[in-house]
Amino acid sequence: MNQQIDPYFFTPTVSHPEYPLFVFLPGMDGTGELIHTQTETLERCFDLRSLAIPPANKSNWDQLATDVINLVRQEQAQKPNLPTYLCGESFGGCLALRVIEKAPNLFDRIILVNPASSFHQRPFLAWGAVGTGLMPEPLYRSSTVLILPFLTAMGRIEPEDRRALLNAMKSVPPQTVHYRISLLDQFRVDPKRLEAVTSPVLLLAGASDRMLPSQQEVQRLSHLFPASQVVILPNSGHTCLLERENRLCDILKEANFLEKEAFDQFCAAS
Repeated sequence: MNQQIDPYFFTPTVSHPEYPLFVFLPGMDGTGELIHTQTETLERCFDLRSLAIPPANKSNWDQLATDVINLVRQEQAQKPNLPTYLCGESFGGCLALRVIEKAPNLFDRIILVNPASSFHQRPFLAWGAVGTGLMPEPLYRSSTVLILPFLTAMGRIEPEDRRALLNAMKSVPPQTVHYRISLLDQFRVDPKRLEAVTSPVLLLAGASDRMLPSQQEVQRLSHLFPASQVVILPNSGHTCLLERENRLCDILKEANFLEKEAFDQFCAAS
């Protein structure tokens, strides 16, 4: 298969082969680049990998999950005695759920941030996908600014990070957006498979998410996982990892969610 179509991992900053592996699955833009606001602190504890899904990729959930599992196993082979963390945000939260359904023992820690598994509760978003797929690309690019207030808590994100979000959204053709929204509309989880996941799970939600009912969704998911905890970010929107006051590594530390290897690295760098 053409390499430009296959999902792949990239290292957002420098590689730290001696650190635990941290895998980030991005939102619907699929660029993986919007983790940039978190890399400075995360790289103190982890060897980061961010998934990129090229716009031409038209894989279904099962194929995407299989691709991620294969990529993770390749990375794990380079560090067999170190923990692996999985973090999925929004669309990436759905992908993370499908990954752990297929490979429940692959990860030592799992983090879901405003997972879009509640998308089907917002049918008007799926209706909008029909129009998106028919839009000329220039019209779609100019319309992305109208979506921004629903995705973000505007006053909590620096101007350059709002621009980065807009650029990421504009980089995805409308036909790809249409396809990925159709994936979200079809997405469902098997409760019995999630009940088989014994790794600790941290569920993060922005209480001011205007796009999806994320707060209710993480509470629902928390009842499915045997070992989970919920953290509600009271003033945060859907793209909460872009907000200046949210530092994921600090949240993990405060929730006692860092394993010894990552915790020791965090303390040494603090």
